[in-house]
Amino acid sequence: MARRGLRTVPVGTVSNAMIDLGGKSAIVTGGSRGIGRAIAEALLSEGAEVAICGRSEGSVQSALADLQGLGRIVGQRCDVGRWNEAERFFGFVDRELSGVDILVNNAGIGRFAPMDELSPQDWDDVIQTNLSGPFYFSRLAVPRMKRRGGGFILNIGSLAGKHPFATGAAYNASKFGLAGFTEAVMLDLRHDNIRVSTIMPGSVQTEFSSGTENADWKLDPAAVASTAMHLIKTPTRNLASRVEMRPSRPRRR
Repeated sequence: MARRGLRTVPVGTVSNAMIDLGGKSAIVTGGSRGIGRAIAEALLSEGAEVAICGRSEGSVQSALADLQGLGRIVGQRCDVGRWNEAERFFGFVDRELSGVDILVNNAGIGRFAPMDELSPQDWDDVIQTNLSGPFYFSRLAVPRMKRRGGGFILNIGSLAGKHPFATGAAYNASKFGLAGFTEAVMLDLRHDNIRVSTIMPGSVQTEFSSGTENADWKLDPAAVASTAMHLIKTPTRNLASRVEMRPSRPRRR
């Protein structure tokens, strides 16, 4: 018996091929170390040209020296939480790259203390870097992406964006805010062929969180970078708007 209500889609009508990043242009904030550096390296390996920034000119230059053999990479110092520095960085990108197709908002800092001991300056530093920075860079990138016909914005959040913890008032607020910002921007831009997503990792083995402890149980930055590549390369008809990552066997408490 023939089944009714089924429609046959001709083979080849919809492409499910992963996107080729060869010739694409990408910006990675906080790209001189940790997760950002791993993502910059992965993008270069996929054939993209990459611009990175960091708060320290020395760390940026060190990363450029290490990664330049993988492809075209440029970078300079930038405090992403300052609008004038973000504008200056995009002027640099306009001169150095062919455009902006991919933006990875990765730069982040943490200041941890009980709320009544947290200084106003620490609060401002965290919110400006972790939340205003992604807004500034997205605000500057989107017109450039529209001129290119589309793009991808990936915000590196944190599981701290849904799980508050003591001493995390500023950091939690910034990451909760980034989660909401990401979803709102995704809705704003979905019909402009600009996809917006977030990866929310748990503890990652980086300079940010490692300290002196034995942290073999933490996520590897390369694993976060691999997930980022999968999201960016997924065919444009699909979008994983939020990906949570956590260590499979966290430290026993």
